[in-house]
Amino acid sequence: MFITLEGPEGSGKTSQIPELAGWLRDRGYPVYVTREPGGTHIGDQIRKILGNLQNNLMHPRTEILLFLAARAQHVEEVIRPQLKKGTIVLCDRYADSTLAYQGYGHGLDLQMLKKLLAFSTDGLYPDLTLLLDIDVVAGLQRRKQSGGEWNRLDAYAIAFHQRVREGYHMLAEAEPQRWRSIDASQTFEKVQQDLREIVIQEIQNNPRMNDII
Repeated sequence: MFITLEGPEGSGKTSQIPELAGWLRDRGYPVYVTREPGGTHIGDQIRKILGNLQNNLMHPRTEILLFLAARAQHVEEVIRPQLKKGTIVLCDRYADSTLAYQGYGHGLDLQMLKKLLAFSTDGLYPDLTLLLDIDVVAGLQRRKQSGGEWNRLDAYAIAFHQRVREGYHMLAEAEPQRWRSIDASQTFEKVQQDLREIVIQEIQNNPRMNDII
């Protein structure tokens, strides 16, 4: 089963995933945790280029092609092989990030992006996508206070991040059968509880998971 976590900057995806993965493993489920951009040696090199604050002249088309290149490698080297083994894959960002950031954020053509995504993913899409939703200003403030990596995309204008958040809302509304939204402004513990309740229900309702444990 392929599960992705999406959301604006500072939504807490990266800190929530290890807790969720550990909880699932304690219940006997095989779990593989990965992220985008990255997840492979090639993808991690591309991630450094994308996040480097010195690359502030990067054109949006260049940005999207780098993301897609990292994703294509990620799918073929990591995600698809893990899914074939019956593993639950938890991925911090995936194809929907491209639509939210490069599509809604930068204003690139969504239909063109969807075609590029179909090519780069070879048609592999998540079974479940969890949207950790948070106010843009609050999320960016949380991001700064965390002391973590502050990258080139974080440094975009507030208006860009607001378009990204609105884009996520539109994506979720368009595919309610795949998306579940969680209020990421809640306490860490409450967000984790919400994630667990949604994920375990979806796993139990997925016939492919019946023989895993």
